[in-house]
Amino acid sequence: MSAKPSVYQGSQIFAGLTEYTGLRTDQLNFIISQFGALILSTLYRTALHPSKTRTEIRHVFGLGVGIIMGYFCFGYQAIHLAGLPGICYMIMTTQNPRVMHGMVLTVALIYLSFIHLYRQLFDYSSIGLDISGPLMVITQKVTSLAFSLHDGLTKKEEEMTHTQKYYAVHKTPNFLEYFSYSLLFPSLMAGPVIFYNDYIDFVEGNNYVKAQSDTRNSQVIYEPSPVKAVVKKVVTALFCAYIFVKFLPRFPIGRVKDGNFVENSTVGHLFWYLTVSLLLVRCKYYFAWTMADGICNNSGIGFSGYNENGASKWNKYSNVDIFQFEFGTSLKQSIEAWNKGTNIWLRMMVYERTTKYSTLLTYILSAIWHGFYPGYYLTFLSGALFTFASRTVRRHVRNYFLGNTESKLLYDVMTFAVTRFVLGYITFPFVILEFSSSIMLYNKMYWCLHIGAVIVYLFLPKFVPKSEIRELSSKSGIALALKQAGPYSK
Repeated sequence: MSAKPSVYQGSQIFAGLTEYTGLRTDQLNFIISQFGALILSTLYRTALHPSKTRTEIRHVFGLGVGIIMGYFCFGYQAIHLAGLPGICYMIMTTQNPRVMHGMVLTVALIYLSFIHLYRQLFDYSSIGLDISGPLMVITQKVTSLAFSLHDGLTKKEEEMTHTQKYYAVHKTPNFLEYFSYSLLFPSLMAGPVIFYNDYIDFVEGNNYVKAQSDTRNSQVIYEPSPVKAVVKKVVTALFCAYIFVKFLPRFPIGRVKDGNFVENSTVGHLFWYLTVSLLLVRCKYYFAWTMADGICNNSGIGFSGYNENGASKWNKYSNVDIFQFEFGTSLKQSIEAWNKGTNIWLRMMVYERTTKYSTLLTYILSAIWHGFYPGYYLTFLSGALFTFASRTVRRHVRNYFLGNTESKLLYDVMTFAVTRFVLGYITFPFVILEFSSSIMLYNKMYWCLHIGAVIVYLFLPKFVPKSEIRELSSKSGIALALKQAGPYSK
């Protein structure tokens, strides 16, 4: 926690614009790099279309722009963008594939952890652009590739899950394929994580073929334009940026670290303040992630077929589903909508490969991947507790409300409201980072939701028997037979 923060190492070419924009140099560089990526990504669908150029050229283009973008934003620190994947590639190409995946995961997390610790020790409260962000995405890429290689080289098909079969890689990538995948510029700065097989399909021009084979029977393969989806996502990103800049100064999250503010606020006011302030904080993530989604779509990444109306869908790779997160009626729905690529990665790396403590181990990996600020661990440990509690409520309570649409609506309204308060309650430590400030606020709030979650998890099954599955009926006579107690069951 040095009193002397580190100096931003990225390009200073546009530093003179900071006084006119009100943005820091690192923020300005990030925005410039993303809009530059948005423009350059169009070349993947035009001049560098698979029908017009060799696969190697598309590899080199994505890698070259990624290197330039990394140096522009991070200066000499960009060496880490090659260092982490370079070490992991040596392990992939020299070690036994039966143990290689575990070694890659360990080495990648250790490397990333040193970067996290350096920032935490020398620039503790920094909110600026940092090399750890792209390295987190690269860690996801190289570790998922290592596990996919392990599956493809050591397992029989009947031994793999459906997801493992889809992502299994049966041949070690060459140097160009590996590094162009690791540093692919559309997803370098803010994701989403793209898995290796889908990247190769994109580079070779097979992504449209596979996506349409699941939704259309026609032998003619169309390449739909992503322009409509891109415009929608860019506009959404800019709107979120406006909301963040305009309203967050009125509800700064840092205020909850002020002892006087906390002591002079009621518990109800603190719940309300956390809910509003964290909504505004999320707009920063919505801007970066939705913009990154648009860049990927503009390059041709993310096409997932057609809907029932024949419109193209561009959501195969997406960082966030804003609507589902903000209006989800359960903790599970909201978690699945947030940082969606990371959720898939965690499921692929841990959840589907463990039989005991899978939820807890998934949260632990997520916490280590994020770094070592105490607030991260408070959030993820709380998240595990509330996940267990919400599963218990769903299994023992939900089906009592499925007798008709009115009771189901009542249940959804209640769970929607509870989810909003729970999200604010468990995620504020992730934002303010500090242990002492988080504990101070929890003490003021009497740890009420933690205590409630423990009571629900331990005692609800003893007093409320697991309800039978019922039919959801409406006055019009439509009935929906539920096939399972809910998506919480593993």
